[in-house]
Amino acid sequence: MGVLKKFEQRLEGLVNGTFAKVFKSEVQPVEIAGALQRECDNNATIWNRDRTVVPNDFIVELSAPDFERLSPYSGQLGDELAGMVRDYAKQQRYAFLGPIKVNLEKAEDLDTGLYRVRSRTLASSTSQPGPSGPITPPPAGPQRPGGGPGYPAQPAGAPPMPAAPPPGGGARQGGGYGYPPPAAVPAGPSTGAGGRTRHWIEINGTRHQISRPTLVLGRSTEADVRIDDPGVSRRHCEIRTGTPSTIQDLGSTNGIVVDGQHTTRATLRDGSRIVVGSTTVIYRQAEG
Repeated sequence: MGVLKKFEQRLEGLVNGTFAKVFKSEVQPVEIAGALQRECDNNATIWNRDRTVVPNDFIVELSAPDFERLSPYSGQLGDELAGMVRDYAKQQRYAFLGPIKVNLEKAEDLDTGLYRVRSRTLASSTSQPGPSGPITPPPAGPQRPGGGPGYPAQPAGAPPMPAAPPPGGGARQGGGYGYPPPAAVPAGPSTGAGGRTRHWIEINGTRHQISRPTLVLGRSTEADVRIDDPGVSRRHCEIRTGTPSTIQDLGSTNGIVVDGQHTTRATLRDGSRIVVGSTTVIYRQAEG
């Protein structure tokens, strides 16, 4: 069972169902949990062959209405989210420099149903054990671009993440506005290191990097990119990067349309338009 599914099950039993009522709002806890997972993945720093350090201090920014709705439960929700991050880190063999904290904050610039996630790596006065033993920070600690004691500023013009689908469906993948991915992370197909081709997709103006050989799109929380669209199956289709890149239908109910053609498998080029349900996905690739 996946970490997100376990998190959902734990949440269901809290406070005699109080959470179930509160979380009928547009911002769903499992979406925030998924965003925290991606924040760890996007900001992982390899210290040595046995240690990959990820952020341990997170802020989830909510619109004023969502914050007012969730703030009475922020302590317990923060603990549950921190536990989910800990479980995910154990699964991925990530390590932390200090205790894990997740706090909710109000952001006046966000509309109802939108949220942002910020993170930082905050060392404690004592070493924190990782999956394979304790971690002792190096003398100066790894520095991230634009780092410092506080959270990094949100990039200018960066859009908040929707927790409810816009008309026509939309990706539910929480975005991280923490530190940019460090150069120490091993180059994959999407990093562009050594002249390799970078791959990504765009959904409703939001970019999702493809950092692994395959990327599953679907409505399930287990999908790599979750699309909350009633016309999208739990595991709808899979993009495989390569020369050339391809897309494969995974036995979905409604199938896929690639560049105007209904198909079960197709070759992708830069700019290919993929329609799943009522959601349009733009495939992108570039050298460098």
